[in-house]
Formats: sequence, C-alpha cells, structure tokens
Amino acid sequence: MRRGRRIAIDVGDARIGVASCDPDGILATPVETVPGRDIPAAHKRLAAIVEEYEPIEVVIGLPRSLNGREGPAAAKVRTFARELARRVQPVSVRLVDERMTTVTAAHGLRASGVSSKKGRSVVDQAAAVVILQSALETERASGRAPGEAVEVVI
Repeated sequence: MRRGRRIAIDVGDARIGVASCDPDGILATPVETVPGRDIPAAHKRLAAIVEEYEPIEVVIGLPRSLNGREGPAAAKVRTFARELARRVQPVSVRLVDERMTTVTAAHGLRASGVSSKKGRSVVDQAAAVVILQSALETERASGRAPGEAVEVVI
C-alpha cells in the first residue's frame, strides 16, 4: 500500500462531494460539498483543495450502469476528470467504478438518523467517502493503484 493522502471526488450535476483519507490510507472522511453547476468555479475550488491537502492522487468516481456500460454521465465525468488532471498535475487523477455509491451513502445517512432534507447537503460527501474507502480497499487487496489513470492533455 502506497503511503500518502488521497482525495476522492463524487461528481454530480448540482453538487460535487469531496473526501480525504489519512496518510496511511486507513480512514476516509468527508471534506466538503462544492457547487457543481459552475464547472470552471468547481475546478478552481477542487484545485485549491488538492493544493491544500497535498494528496498523492485524486480518485474520481466513474458512473456506470449496473451492467458496466458507460453512458452520458460517464462521458461528462471523463471530460471533468481530464480538465481537473490538467489543473492539478503532477498529482495523478484516477477514475474508479462508483456504481451504487450514492445509494450506499444515502442508506448509511438514513441509518444514522440524518433526514432526507438535511442529507441532500452531505450525501455527495458521503458518496465520496464510499468511493475513497472502496479505492483504498482495492489497493490494499491488489497492491496496485485503483481504477484507470486519466491522461493529461495539454
């Protein structure tokens, strides 16, 4: 397992959830929810978070259908990830499968007593935590970085 903090991002149309982990890659925790409608402003804020946290990599959830296919949402996330990778280089950006993470996060919030209305503001952060925890477990089990690397296009 590589040592170093990671940042995870759950990209949504309205909101972008951000999570981070400790340098040992043991526990993922929520960071913040970034407004997602203004993409340039979102990229700017995310680049500032990356600069502040100094992670070894950024992990972005890639939405796929249950059968594993990619649709329009995945294409949007790939475009978003390429631009973020350009902004935060030399920090690497990786795409990981995020199927069911928002559902898992919403169930977890409800189980802990967070109401649906209040949960909307934090479900994206919770989904980012689920994405990051999954990526950490994948790396721990396989010994390899999770998902696929995003190529930087200059």
